[in-house]
Amino acid sequence: MNLVEQFHQYLINDDKSENTIKGYIQNVNGYLKWFTESKDVNFSKLHRENVKEYISFLKTIKKSKPKTINTKINALVKFNEYLVENKQQKEMVITKKDFQKVQQQYASLAKVEHKDVEKFRQLILESGNKRNYSLVTLLAYGGLRISEALNLKMNDFNLISREIIVKDGKGDKTRTVFMNDKVKDALRAYLKERGEVESENLYISNRGKQLDRTTVNKIFKDFSEKLKKDIIITPHDLRHYFCSHAITRGMSVHEVANQAGHSNIHTTLLYTNPSKQELINKMNEL
Repeated sequence: MNLVEQFHQYLINDDKSENTIKGYIQNVNGYLKWFTESKDVNFSKLHRENVKEYISFLKTIKKSKPKTINTKINALVKFNEYLVENKQQKEMVITKKDFQKVQQQYASLAKVEHKDVEKFRQLILESGNKRNYSLVTLLAYGGLRISEALNLKMNDFNLISREIIVKDGKGDKTRTVFMNDKVKDALRAYLKERGEVESENLYISNRGKQLDRTTVNKIFKDFSEKLKKDIIITPHDLRHYFCSHAITRGMSVHEVANQAGHSNIHTTLLYTNPSKQELINKMNEL
């Protein structure tokens, strides 16, 4: 196995999620590609001087935003940890202290309005697909990440107690979230249509396999186009909508943070801010 393949195995052994592993590998490969093209020598270990040059390259040539750069730095920190543990180098040359400062967004992260979400749900309902309707309703009114929703098993929820156990959350944490009437009714209708299929996964494809993200993205794109507006709604937009809508409707920041699985309360606080359009309207009154 080459170095990246060994790193891949290290991440698997470290119980990282599939999406996390994919991101780490992609970003480490990006660094190694830059290194090979700019240095024309075989990579042996991380040097702080090289990493600093790479960060400068991302800033000045690639025009990457601080958040994007930090994602790449985070992958290199993990790669550095692997190299040290594997005795391929002695020291950590990059840490999270090297993260770039990010100017915190002030406008709320939510960009789709209630009427858009409800029209989107209605279009999917009228298409006759109870699975898709259930999934969209769960994202919009449950606050789950798309990866969490797709990883739900048949024994992870209870329609009587209205509880959903989210086991695959970010950071490998488990939390209990609650379903409102919309989510409960949509789930019940889907389960009736789903029938006794031999699969532990809640959301399955027409072939009985776990529903994948590619299929979901296509569904969202197709139905977004039917809205006849200049927006493409994504699964993550519905999560943003949930957080913003829940706070507007009176849920506390801590209640929303628990439901959405935010490890940092400051993330939830962003949803208490006015929308971009509300800010512009206020600016126009000056």
